[in-house]
Amino acid sequence: MFPNGRSVRLFAVFAFFGLFVCIQANDVENAFEEHKVVPDVIDIAPQQFLDVIYDKGIKAEKGVQLTPTQVKNEPTVMWAADEDAYYSLIMTDPDAPSRAEPKFREFRHWLVANIPGNQVEKGEVIAGYVGSGPPKGTGLHRYVFLLYKQSGKITFNEKHVANNSREERPNFRAAKFAEKYNLGSPIAGNFFQAEWDEYVPTVHKQLSGGN
Repeated sequence: MFPNGRSVRLFAVFAFFGLFVCIQANDVENAFEEHKVVPDVIDIAPQQFLDVIYDKGIKAEKGVQLTPTQVKNEPTVMWAADEDAYYSLIMTDPDAPSRAEPKFREFRHWLVANIPGNQVEKGEVIAGYVGSGPPKGTGLHRYVFLLYKQSGKITFNEKHVANNSREERPNFRAAKFAEKYNLGSPIAGNFFQAEWDEYVPTVHKQLSGGN
């Protein structure tokens, strides 16, 4: 018995989709390993890239070099979400104060948990967004976005920090946070790199309460 035309077309669609997923997973793994995000932040690369878009359509992806001026405002982050699920989103810098001497690894720039579907604006903000602020002369820093799918809504026993405070930000570990709340491995991620520019003093002032 020969398959009908519709069955063949469906098989081709699924085969193509499977191939696309495998290729993207390989791309993510290569990017995360090339820039040492694996193993500096996480042990295993996620399967998918996270869409992170700043003002003027600037994309933060695959280690592209951006400036602190370009990433000063909270980005739009998108993914194919299960509408009935909750997610946690982390942005972290493993190169604080420098990649050569990361004694404050990691510096937590943003953490939003209990995100319903992909509605980041409706999530629980544990750490308000702070753009990149690499100190002068410390070279490029990596800024890593990680998305975790939660098993359900979680009570996070964490101090909530506004975007004008550096409290609870240094010496953060995304992997340990995920382990603490049984988040598993990240399902998607992306990252960019940045070094000092003239906007950085504004970021540092912001983290000192604006004083």
